[in-house]
Amino acid sequence: MILSKILKNTFLIILAGFILTACATTKKVSTGSQMQGDVYVGTDTVEYLASGVPDRVFFATNESILTTRSRDTLRKQATWLRKNPDVSVVVEGHADERGTREYNLALGERRANAAKDYLMTYGVSGSRISVISYGKERPVDSGSNPLSWSKNRRSVTVKAN
Repeated sequence: MILSKILKNTFLIILAGFILTACATTKKVSTGSQMQGDVYVGTDTVEYLASGVPDRVFFATNESILTTRSRDTLRKQATWLRKNPDVSVVVEGHADERGTREYNLALGERRANAAKDYLMTYGVSGSRISVISYGKERPVDSGSNPLSWSKNRRSVTVKAN
């Protein structure tokens, strides 16, 4: 009698667990065509330095090495900057939320300098380019998932005031 009651209660608990599991929803992070490895390549956070010239490039986790797509974007920026010699820019370096504040500030600076150096190799004077790192302090996506982190690992080229 007691064993039967224990088995019945155990069965009901397991059944309830299965039912609750079946009803649970999970939010899937769609990587689709917006990701290449762990680098964001979508366009929903990109603004424009000028018509047809994206303002930002994205980086892999813990990296400041420019991707092929990043170099293409920076070449467009350099072409526009050479045509507009009176414009100076600030290259902002950013990181995702993971890591210490100090680490992310240093990483953001390396990213901004990588973009600056690449612009300079395409004929933009270094005197027209300032660099600043915001580390993880200015995310464009406040989520805490791989897609959000990839949007935040970036450098952004903005016109200087």
